[in-house]
Amino acid sequence: MAIILEDEAPIHGDVLETILSHVPLVDLVPSSCVSKSWNRAVTSSLKCFNKPKPWLIIHTQCTRSPYDISVHGYDPRSNVWVEISQPSIKYVSALRSSHSNLLYMLSPSKLSFSHDAMNLTWHHVDAPRVWRTDPIVGYVGGSIVIAGGTCDFEDDPLAVEIYNNETNTWETCESMPAILKDSAASTWLSIATTGDKLVVAEKFTGVTYYFDPKTKNWSGPYELRPDPRIFHSIIGFANNRLILIGMIGDSENVAGVKIWKVNAENFECEELGEMPAALIQKVKSETYGVSSISVCLAGDYAYMSKSSEMAEEIVGCEFKNDGGLQWWSMKNEAAGDGNRSQRVVFSCSVIGLGDLQRAMLLENRKFTVKL
Repeated sequence: MAIILEDEAPIHGDVLETILSHVPLVDLVPSSCVSKSWNRAVTSSLKCFNKPKPWLIIHTQCTRSPYDISVHGYDPRSNVWVEISQPSIKYVSALRSSHSNLLYMLSPSKLSFSHDAMNLTWHHVDAPRVWRTDPIVGYVGGSIVIAGGTCDFEDDPLAVEIYNNETNTWETCESMPAILKDSAASTWLSIATTGDKLVVAEKFTGVTYYFDPKTKNWSGPYELRPDPRIFHSIIGFANNRLILIGMIGDSENVAGVKIWKVNAENFECEELGEMPAALIQKVKSETYGVSSISVCLAGDYAYMSKSSEMAEEIVGCEFKNDGGLQWWSMKNEAAGDGNRSQRVVFSCSVIGLGDLQRAMLLENRKFTVKL
């Protein structure tokens, strides 16, 4: 006897939007193409139920030819890791990152950089006039600023250059302040950028200056040491707020990690909170006498990990609307891939549906959710 089933009732409205709020962002790209009504449901779900959040992206570069780079992204909206397969990037030198989503490679003859949310587009320009090995590099107001980190034989260790996109040439600017002479390298300096300024702070003293790419001049000094017990600090911008993250204690005994909001005009600090004691061990280096952290900030999120080795776990922090902080940790899915001697670079970007749609339209890009 044949059994006749009635047509299933269609899913729509709030029910569909609620279901879609639990779907990983990468899977919402094909979902938005099912029909016009599904497209509207996806858009509404992302707006009202579960908004896109900043991704942490981990780039692991092989230290031997052909210097392949593997990429993993963590999406906090969906609480999933995504393996990102993409075409190889033309090798120039070791991959580096700066202030969240700027990736670059610098050699004596070439500078390659990418600053869009998913680093889909790479720009290749001539290297700066001054030969540099460990400079600070920032993307400010549509221009690349590069400072310090010069080779020993260069005349000015504090030299600053800015790349003019209209003339495709490097222009010399006012040199970095003399007080930074012994620390004018990315190893010792932390930077943060807004649309109109580059903020530079010494990691171990808190001495801070900012550079204006329009006037090509420096202002300061300011002191970012709201707690005298800070021995190492990192700065960054999160939703147009300058954030200071400081390690308390000393390199052999990390007693805490605190976060402050900094007024970008007068550099006064307001404490936002402190990392729970249970999470401190996850960012503390296992190498004796070495305690520093890698930090990426974007939107209302900060991601922290050990900087001296591949971290098995990563600590996350969300800046809540009420001024509080929400902390958590997650396993680093990139840690299990490959050799620990590989170069590891972190970046962070607010990635939306449109960014993923553009990425998936490009050839040879694949996103795989790791369950």
